[in-house]
Amino acid sequence: MKGLGELETAIMDALWRSDEPLSVRGVRETMVYDREVAYTTVMTVADILFHKGLLEREKAGRAWTYWPRETHAEYTARMMDEVFSTGPDPGVTLLRFVERFSDEDMARFHRVLAQVRDRRGIAS
Repeated sequence: MKGLGELETAIMDALWRSDEPLSVRGVRETMVYDREVAYTTVMTVADILFHKGLLEREKAGRAWTYWPRETHAEYTARMMDEVFSTGPDPGVTLLRFVERFSDEDMARFHRVLAQVRDRRGIAS
């Protein structure tokens, strides 16, 4: 499993925050990054993210507009699933992960489990 680089993350974050598809110019203007990045660099990285399957795009005049293929939460959940699946025993990995939860995290986890059970029609 390979995560996103810093610039990829800045581009994805700009697109996740947006309510509409953005051109490269729009991404560049709204992304939060610690230094100035050339338009062509943002364009190249957006194209890479498209080919990685993280972005959708559509031609708008001469430019492309981009939008995320999945929400930030869906992306994060998919990455977590990949992490759990890479260990020798996903059950033990999950156990060790949950053991790190604070009391507040445990309460949230129980609420989420109840929601999943309800959606699946499973009795508690």
